[in-house]
Amino acid sequence: MAEMVLGHLSQTHKVALISRGYGRKTKGYIEVQPDMHYIEVGDEPKMIKLKFPDVPIVVCEDRVAGIKRLREEHPEVEVVVMDDGFQHRYVEAQINIIMVDYTRPVYEDKFLPEGQLRDLPSQLYRAQYFIVTKCNDDLTPIERRLLKKDFLKYPYQSLYMTGIESGAPVPLFPADAPASVEYGADVVAMAGVGNPNPFLAGLRKHYNVIEELVYDDHHVYRRSDLQTMLDAAGERGVIVTTEKDAVKLVNPDKIPAQLRAKLYYIPISITFIGSSPADFLLNLEKDVRTN
Repeated sequence: MAEMVLGHLSQTHKVALISRGYGRKTKGYIEVQPDMHYIEVGDEPKMIKLKFPDVPIVVCEDRVAGIKRLREEHPEVEVVVMDDGFQHRYVEAQINIIMVDYTRPVYEDKFLPEGQLRDLPSQLYRAQYFIVTKCNDDLTPIERRLLKKDFLKYPYQSLYMTGIESGAPVPLFPADAPASVEYGADVVAMAGVGNPNPFLAGLRKHYNVIEELVYDDHHVYRRSDLQTMLDAAGERGVIVTTEKDAVKLVNPDKIPAQLRAKLYYIPISITFIGSSPADFLLNLEKDVRTN
């Protein structure tokens, strides 16, 4: 979602993004550069920076101090996108976009780490947009009405239902690996993300998944992990991972040639159900201009 917002608003505004940089081994304010190691800035900020090299991307655990310094160093910036910032009371955002997991109803969920909630459900009145994720394509009209009834309490609020669309595997090292993976090929599914199940299920539909290597979210890949990948793939198999994991494996000097020829990642994008991305983005842009 952060990428979608950046991609659209950067066409008409000077934008920047601030993130905590979860999982990094550093502290304080750092402006992300494309050649930085993900250990310095976090895997997600690095992934976003590689896609938006001209957009200032910064990490800072103190959002107030981070935004202040960002504005000092980049006075041209008009819009700051704050990733995962709804619960930061010291920053009063003009627009709040809430991501809601369809498979985990908010009013039945619990706070981290036992559940997924980062704030009280009673605070949802502060949101302008609700994006319901992981929806099925065949949502019934009744299910859609119930979702809107649960969340839309005020006239300034909107709700959109979305799913995830996976692309075809892309080689991490195009010079070393074939451009595509044939349907039905032997595949090692590898993921270090919060919820790997949709990724794994998608691969099983099109490929022969011979092994699943599942790690904790923001996993740091070590030399022993590289050998595990090679052993799992064997002679014929390839390793397919997530886009977020891929940014941790892009250094050709650290990846053996045999493994470079087998590494692929799956790009993903948000799909809107019952509406279009343009509807959401144009309404968002209107709100940005108003504010």
